[in-house]
Amino acid sequence: MKRDFARRGIVRWIHLVLAIPIVGYIYSPFAVLPQYAPMTRYIFLPAMVLSGLWMWKGHVVKRLVTARAGHAAQRQI
Repeated sequence: MKRDFARRGIVRWIHLVLAIPIVGYIYSPFAVLPQYAPMTRYIFLPAMVLSGLWMWKGHVVKRLVTARAGHAAQRQI
C-alpha cells in the first residue's frame, strides 16, 4: 500500500515537471518557438499525456496485464 502511494507521488511529480516546458511553449514569444518546439511536441507532451493516463487508468492496465499473465500461466499447466 505504501509503495503504491510513493509510486503515485513520483508519477505525479514527473507529470508536473513535464508540464513546465509546455507552459513555456504556450507563453513564450513567437520568435523563440522554433528552438524548442520539436522537443515539446514529440517528447514532453506525449510523456505528460502518458503519465496522466497512467495516474487516471493505471489500475485498469495493471489488472489487465495481471489477468493476462495469470491466464497464460494457466494455459501452460
